[in-house]
Amino acid sequence: MQNITENLPLSVSVIIQSLYNIKNKFNLNTNVYYWCLLLFFIAHFSFGQDSIVLESSISEKKMIKFEEHFFEAITQKAIDNYENAIDNLEECNEILPNNKAVLFELSKNYYYLNKFPEALIYGDKALKLEQDNVWILEHIVNIHKKNRNFDDAIIVQQKIAEKHPKKKRALVFLYLQNNNRSAAMEVMNQLAEAKMLDSRLRSLRKRMQNIAKKTSNSTAVKTTSNGKKDLKILFEKEKSFSVLTDLLAELDKEDNELLLNYSERGMSLFPAQPIVYLMNGKALNKNKQFKKAIESLQNGIDFVIDDKSLEKRFYNELIKAYKALGDTKNVNKYQKKSK
Repeated sequence: MQNITENLPLSVSVIIQSLYNIKNKFNLNTNVYYWCLLLFFIAHFSFGQDSIVLESSISEKKMIKFEEHFFEAITQKAIDNYENAIDNLEECNEILPNNKAVLFELSKNYYYLNKFPEALIYGDKALKLEQDNVWILEHIVNIHKKNRNFDDAIIVQQKIAEKHPKKKRALVFLYLQNNNRSAAMEVMNQLAEAKMLDSRLRSLRKRMQNIAKKTSNSTAVKTTSNGKKDLKILFEKEKSFSVLTDLLAELDKEDNELLLNYSERGMSLFPAQPIVYLMNGKALNKNKQFKKAIESLQNGIDFVIDDKSLEKRFYNELIKAYKALGDTKNVNKYQKKSK
């Protein structure tokens, strides 16, 4: 440790030494240790103006104390101790009120605790200090999404898209989650005209343009020999999402070809419902169309909100697809997410 810190400024040296002590205290593995170290330097040097304020407004001793608490907060967040992280950030806020990095970290930790009002308060405070900060803006979008407040999420995402046109793509999913298909299609048409549609949105746009082309001549609801309703005929009559979910669950056990067919129709009829993408990904995996499965699964997971069980099912299907393609990097990535 001495060789690493001997030529660094005092405050930074103290922080690095503190992290080393924390590593030993919590028995952190080396990867977590260096990840925390990286997070500190990003926070320390990305907010250059804040660092200048620190130097000019508080003593070296207080600055060291501030950075110790800030770094401890980052470390605690890395091991999911969000309450402890917040306690340390509050200490930072006492030493130097209204520091952008501190406010942003407070917002993120409250978000991880699902305390959305507090997350939004601190996010808005951080944003007032830098109104066009894209990381803070995207974080606020995530707060609104998690709180299912899609109207406000759309407003913030529109602001992001004004300066970052490619980020207009996220508006498509927000509009669909807000049950505004026409606005989603309008955005996709604008992106197509600007040649900014990616492969995921191209396939989504195509499905929505060809929605509900397949129809059935029969509308009578038949029953099976054991008295169960024929879900395929019932779905053709009602085009109901609840009937479709029952049908997909049944077909997942019985008929992969029909599962592929009805999941594709489901993505057209209900483009904001993640379960239809999951079932489509499963059907494509079974059919050895692994690249298409990945595309469908990645589209669908964007619609999963606060459902860890469903999220894990997506990761498991992605792992299957990437394993089949021999993509070890992504297999490891989604195995970590799955845990």
